[in-house]
Amino acid sequence: MPLVRIDVNTGRSPEHLAALSRAVHDAIVDGYGIPPRDYFHVLTEHAPGQIVAQDAGLGFDRSADVVMIQIFTQAGRTERARHDLFAGIAARLADVGVAGEDVFIGYVENGPSDWSFGFGRAQYATGELRVPGVTPEPTV
Repeated sequence: MPLVRIDVNTGRSPEHLAALSRAVHDAIVDGYGIPPRDYFHVLTEHAPGQIVAQDAGLGFDRSADVVMIQIFTQAGRTERARHDLFAGIAARLADVGVAGEDVFIGYVENGPSDWSFGFGRAQYATGELRVPGVTPEPTV
């Protein structure tokens, strides 16, 4: 269950914001095989000048259409899987009009005890929920 934060500058339509969120979610569902209803996104719009996203010395310019994405998720996926996810997100965002240089992703891993989905319980740690991509599917 990734928790995704998406930060953008103001000026996009509600439909475009929804398309950004859906593109990121669909890439995660496809890449990690999570259930489609594991959909937890926070979209935040910022006034001009409140997002600073330079190139880290890579030699390209970003536009005002930068999309900054933070993904908080369970540890345990391979480096290859993470890199494929980054590429999948960029490809899906390109489909909704976001240039590759305007995609910035930060990825943070944590453990089962770091999540509560309600009722004050850590459902991954208690076994109420399966840790996606880490614990096996229950057998029937």
